[in-house]
Amino acid sequence: MRLYSGPLSMFGAKVEIAALEKGLPVKVFMVPYDPQRGYEPKHPDVVRINPKRQVPVLIDGELEIFDSTQILEYFEHLSPEPALWPVDPKARAAARLLEHRADEVYFPHIIALMGLQATPEDPAAVAARASAAAFYGEMEALLADRAFLAGTLSYADIGFFMASLFGERMGAVMGRETPLLLAWREAMASRPAVRQVAGAMMDYLTSIGRPVPQFMTAAAAG
Repeated sequence: MRLYSGPLSMFGAKVEIAALEKGLPVKVFMVPYDPQRGYEPKHPDVVRINPKRQVPVLIDGELEIFDSTQILEYFEHLSPEPALWPVDPKARAAARLLEHRADEVYFPHIIALMGLQATPEDPAAVAARASAAAFYGEMEALLADRAFLAGTLSYADIGFFMASLFGERMGAVMGRETPLLLAWREAMASRPAVRQVAGAMMDYLTSIGRPVPQFMTAAAAG
């Protein structure tokens, strides 16, 4: 299988981590990226397969699919073990909702912050950080009786870890008011698959002079 991702693609990183966790034979191709121009020019296979012209894109023989969640669903059907969705239907539905919420409820606040780095006290930036903090509180409550967001390690953990890594970079930091979430993040950062993929992303950020969250530096050193 061929996975097209990018050096700063949160969604591509989710897929790459999942493939490593499952031991799937996926060859990763990083499309060209420039800190000033972004992903321009677009990779021809990405443009051909995804109408949104975005990574990640997966090619498996004649199958060509895009969207990180769709790719994760394909991985689960392709290789049911180790399971990255709960087996119980209700628990699986709850886990899928958590993965969706990380992408569609939490991450839009981080996208908003990306355009407000020069004006952190802008009311829009303050509101985005407050919304992210409220989301952290919800995740903290989930971890009161479990080690992972959906009980066992799942795509929900992988997705939210990568989204929150970008949140940390954009100023939506986790604080002492969410100790269980901080412990969860540390445990996720120490997983070999996460260290490999997120670590490579942090190396790229360092190479272009961008700051790296301290917890990822500690995980890489550990």
